[in-house]
Amino acid sequence: MASVTIDGKEYDVDSLSDEAKKQLGSLQFVQGEINKLNAQIAVCRTAAVAYTAALKKEIDGNENG
Repeated sequence: MASVTIDGKEYDVDSLSDEAKKQLGSLQFVQGEINKLNAQIAVCRTAAVAYTAALKKEIDGNENG
């Protein structure tokens, strides 16, 4: 028996209507997309930190030279 929990309440997926199953599928899809986007954001934030450090090093190096 597969189940899904929504707002703290558990539902048996097999007992859902066809329309509810479609909505569940759509919800699972968008949650996956959100997870992918969050991963991309994490990569971009990491890159921004690295670029900032490299820029600061370059600027500081030019001021001393």
